[in-house]
Amino acid sequence: HDTKSINSITQSDINIKNYTMSEEWDVQICCMGAGYVGGPTMAVIAKMCPKVRVCVVDLNQKQIDGWNSEDLPIYEPKLLDVVKCSRGRNLFFSTDIEAEIKRADIIFISVNTPTKTQGIGAGRAANIKNCELCARTIARISTSDKIIVEKSTVPVRTATTIRRVLECNDKGLNFQVLSNPEFLAEGTAVDDLESPDRVLIGGSQTPEGIAAAEKLVSVYARWIDRSRILTTNLWSSECAKLVANAFLAQRVSSINSISALCEATGADVNEISRAVGMDDRIGKKFLQSSVGFGGSCFQKDILNLVYLCDTYGLKECADYWNQVILMNDFQKKRFSTLMVSSMFNTITSKKIAVLGYAFKKDTGDVRETPAMFICRD
Repeated sequence: HDTKSINSITQSDINIKNYTMSEEWDVQICCMGAGYVGGPTMAVIAKMCPKVRVCVVDLNQKQIDGWNSEDLPIYEPKLLDVVKCSRGRNLFFSTDIEAEIKRADIIFISVNTPTKTQGIGAGRAANIKNCELCARTIARISTSDKIIVEKSTVPVRTATTIRRVLECNDKGLNFQVLSNPEFLAEGTAVDDLESPDRVLIGGSQTPEGIAAAEKLVSVYARWIDRSRILTTNLWSSECAKLVANAFLAQRVSSINSISALCEATGADVNEISRAVGMDDRIGKKFLQSSVGFGGSCFQKDILNLVYLCDTYGLKECADYWNQVILMNDFQKKRFSTLMVSSMFNTITSKKIAVLGYAFKKDTGDVRETPAMFICRD
């Protein structure tokens, strides 16, 4: 049925190379990167698609050993049960990267893209060297045509870089690059993957690109209603992830700015949040005041968005989104100052307990957690 679906969306005079799949499996997927995104995403795909073979590969033997044990390398509610129901059947974790790349029809790139610490864009731009290394490895090892899927959060037009690297292969192979950003939230990742608000797939608006996108759509459509699977061009898909996180972080900073006003005027921020959130146009989610947002995504993605705006000469846009970060820093500092002030402006010889160090509930992730900055201050 896959060949038929490809032919139905292409012109008769255009020859599209078919992505050959084994008789045993409908599709074979390889995911490069066994972290917070790759592991849970592939585990859910394997659970929901018994006829799809999924293998997560990583250079880190300890990480892979963790995924093959009862003590997973990350904590996420329900994740262990999901892994156990498919592991060894159609879900595998391996360090044999070359073998899995060769046999895969679809390869997900799900590696870390941290904020650059040096060079052009340091402190704001995302470092995509890991994505580039994955692309070079795929081009070197592959012996057949493949669909490459960006799962990592990347700057707009990263697909161009990946495509250029892949096109330099000397074997005449054809690679199609897609963007499929994740929208899962730590603490509810399994639920988010099993019943997502939407799945976004971006691809080149060519017959070959559309065919590749439909191939990936056919995987998700095995358990997700087609109306919730959105297909766009590559750049819209890459940008949508940054914008989604920026909007969520903006809401946190907005209500936190109001919390400062409430403390100064005697108003109750919780009552204001409830009153405002009952407006259907606004909604109640992400309107609870806090010490500030944390985690690996929000600040990194906003800084990336700020850098992109600056790069394209949109200074006012860059300043607008940078203010979300400044407000978050202000809230953390304000909380620290308030705590010290309540202890007569000194913490000498005093014992302070921090109840909850992860950046949010139901996760063990402490990356960029506000608690860390509070303790430091």
